[in-house]
Amino acid sequence: MRAIVEATHDGRLDAHVALVMANRADAKGLEFAREARIDTCVIPHRDYPSRDEFDAMVVAALRGRGVELVCLAGFMRLLGRPFLAAFPDAVLNIHPSLLPAFAGEHAVRQALRHGVKVSGATVHFVTSDLDSGPIVVQEAVPVLDDDDEQTLAARILAVEHRLYPEAIRRILTGGWRIEGRRVLWRNA
Repeated sequence: MRAIVEATHDGRLDAHVALVMANRADAKGLEFAREARIDTCVIPHRDYPSRDEFDAMVVAALRGRGVELVCLAGFMRLLGRPFLAAFPDAVLNIHPSLLPAFAGEHAVRQALRHGVKVSGATVHFVTSDLDSGPIVVQEAVPVLDDDDEQTLAARILAVEHRLYPEAIRRILTGGWRIEGRRVLWRNA
């Protein structure tokens, strides 16, 4: 989230961050957003008896601020079909692997346990299936022989901080379409 905000401030990303939202009041990004004078909102998921009711509140908060593209960054809740229907082809997420490999939690740990030589980062559209949406961009990160979870995660995070704002810029610029599971670019 911080990388996205910084990219809007330094001119790499022509966008306005309308809201930083969390489902937990102790989410790290909230303090940064407040310091950056970005509107914040906390909607505790445990306050709602169903996912659909939680999603409805999130949709209302986003629509109330004119949000057009939702960028998940550390939001560790699955979003349901009603939420995704409210923002069709307009919800992005970033994941610390070269999807479809190592979806879900602990992707870096999974990669190391499998002995891969290359991992990376993926920005993808969010669908109702976990980490399975059409891929916007990916970048490889070599796995070094002496890597542990922390060193590899740090190198992947550095790539994520550059890759996510770039993916957002490309999506906002247009010239893309989704065919099946593929994001196709007009000038690619």
